[in-house]
Amino acid sequence: MTFSARLKEEIASIPVNIMEARIELYALLRFDGKFENNKITITLENASIARRIYKHVKEIFNINIKVIVRNQKRFRVKQIYILELNEKVNFIKESLELKSDYIETKEDMISFLRGAFLATGSITDPSTSGYHLEFVFHKISDAKLVDKLLKSFNFDSKILKRSNRYMVYIKSAEEISDVIKLLGAINSLFYFEDIRIYRDHKNMVNRLNNCEIANQEKSLTTGMKQVEYINYLKDNDLMSLLDENSKIVCEYRLKYPESSYTELAEIISLETDYKIGKSGINHNFIKVKNLVNKHKNMAK
Repeated sequence: MTFSARLKEEIASIPVNIMEARIELYALLRFDGKFENNKITITLENASIARRIYKHVKEIFNINIKVIVRNQKRFRVKQIYILELNEKVNFIKESLELKSDYIETKEDMISFLRGAFLATGSITDPSTSGYHLEFVFHKISDAKLVDKLLKSFNFDSKILKRSNRYMVYIKSAEEISDVIKLLGAINSLFYFEDIRIYRDHKNMVNRLNNCEIANQEKSLTTGMKQVEYINYLKDNDLMSLLDENSKIVCEYRLKYPESSYTELAEIISLETDYKIGKSGINHNFIKVKNLVNKHKNMAK
């Protein structure tokens, strides 16, 4: 079972009052219902959502619902649930004619988004791919409505036209987590957050490793360049122009060409009477470099 399917099952188990159920059902029928003649048809793959719609319709309208279960054998066997409403169809249409500006309270907005997600939403599994939440609609007006409601909760949602449909999506992992929390799916929220923390930690470790490798490469490149300077001074009998401390630093650089400034300073401080830090190492090599450059310029 996919993460989206598990999430929808959890959402479908959340208890709601009669008004919340009414608005949720309005969203489900608006986005997933097919209205024709004197019949309303809802086709679903999720048994939990089918049971929830059945329960809402019975509680709100007290009518019988025809339930058809079919096995679909395309690629893999799965059950399809078809709900047919044949009674009070016009009354249901009129009762569900809630204007979008009527959805005013926070509870109304959450109920509508919950129904919209059950009907058209999905979230990629954070353990197998990137972070992505989406609602898919046939009408741009529906996409704009859901986008408006998401933005009312300060989510950075966006609308994208894809083929002949409109997608409202969120890419931020933190915001997707907040949407799951808003919809009330606490168990799914914990799963999502556990995966997000693990991935963030893994990415941080990778970044630190990359920085360490980069620093090692930088230290090696710097060390070899300084060895080149020291050998130049030796080949041209210029070592005597350096003070004693600089000579010590040069001696240890030849012994430890791959060491960083910090490591070289620690070794020199431990093995000699010359107590030096990272900045002192850098200062001495500036003198070495300047002496080399000065001699090269004079030799031109």
